[in-house]
Amino acid sequence: MILQFSVGNFLSFRDEVTLSMVASRITEHKDTHLIKLPNMKLLKTAVIYGANSSGKSNLIKAIAFMRGFVQSSSKEGQIGEEIGGIDSFKLNTVNAEKPSLFEIVFVHQEKQYRYGFEADRKEVKSEWLYVANLGGKEKELFYRENGKITVTKDFQEGEGLEKRTRSNALFLSVVANLNGEQATGILYWFKNLRVLDGLTDFTIGYTMKKIQDASSKKELMILINRLDLGIEDLIVEDEPIPNEMYEIIKRLSSPANTDQLPTHHSVSTLHKKYDGNNQFVGLEKFRMAVNESEGTKKVISLLGPIIDTLNHGRILVVDELDAKLHPLLTRFIIRLFHSNEFNKKNAQLIFNSHDTNLLSKEFFRRDQLWFTEKDEYGATDLYALSDYNVRKDASYEKDYLHGKYGSIPYIGSFDFSDKEGKIK
Repeated sequence: MILQFSVGNFLSFRDEVTLSMVASRITEHKDTHLIKLPNMKLLKTAVIYGANSSGKSNLIKAIAFMRGFVQSSSKEGQIGEEIGGIDSFKLNTVNAEKPSLFEIVFVHQEKQYRYGFEADRKEVKSEWLYVANLGGKEKELFYRENGKITVTKDFQEGEGLEKRTRSNALFLSVVANLNGEQATGILYWFKNLRVLDGLTDFTIGYTMKKIQDASSKKELMILINRLDLGIEDLIVEDEPIPNEMYEIIKRLSSPANTDQLPTHHSVSTLHKKYDGNNQFVGLEKFRMAVNESEGTKKVISLLGPIIDTLNHGRILVVDELDAKLHPLLTRFIIRLFHSNEFNKKNAQLIFNSHDTNLLSKEFFRRDQLWFTEKDEYGATDLYALSDYNVRKDASYEKDYLHGKYGSIPYIGSFDFSDKEGKIK
């Protein structure tokens, strides 16, 4: 579970900002929207609003970068190679000389960890890891600064590995790669943090695996039936590889592997078919990639990761969750995470959206609603609705669209003609 994520000097974030999943003291939806832990309460979901180019997606890109770098930095790259993905704030000359900052506070195996680092394209400038009992006082496990790594007695698995850490690699990743118990557990936590692009990453391959597993498919079909998509069943079939692709694979494969060419799988949906008297006569098979709408393809593709997230208490972060989805489908996904029936393992969902229908006390608490806004110098700020003095019975959507909370585009005048009536 995530408590908070901070980023600074990265993409449109000039200064450090923090997304917090720690619940405030407001009493809204206290029985459904909260994860109750010793000494603290966390939010099950958070949604981020803002104008186009305000930085909503950049926050999710920052989470994705941190996840990827933690998992791969000890295995990929050589001494002297640039750190791919670091992109500091470019609209201020001071920031160009500073490293980017990433920090995350999370719960793993009933312990609270705070891990972070600062890095530029050349090297990791600093790195730190702290641990505490839930809501308790932190203990330092290691600290890295100016090329020196200090390991405490509470992180003995890291002793002796300081000099084996490249300047462009994370110490935590190195320790995990060499089987350090705590470090390996933390990397496992990052693995359970899934980040998806709701515009392009439909993850159908993962959902295919769910369809092929009997118990997972049963869960999948229960949700699909509730969505009323008119789909009676889902099947995965082998599909012939086009001749052109087959020839390319043969040329690229070694002679020993030409008899083991990869199988191409596809998903088909089954729909009820009727005769002229509207009597059911059987099932008609549709190829999902060809015959189903973009929204149906997206929601089916997302259900695999969603079920996995809910069943294992993981974290799902989605950029543009509502893109190509009917608002009722988006509401359905949110309600799954708020449901005590379906979300028994304290899974969390973080996403951004333009769907203002969700800006309502019916769906979210005020501390779950976040906004991004750029200032006149191009820097993104991040803040929650609970930061404002807003009554819980206020019309969040109406006030947002009227600019009361900021974070909306300024469109300007709609006068397209000059005084003589000619189009400009």
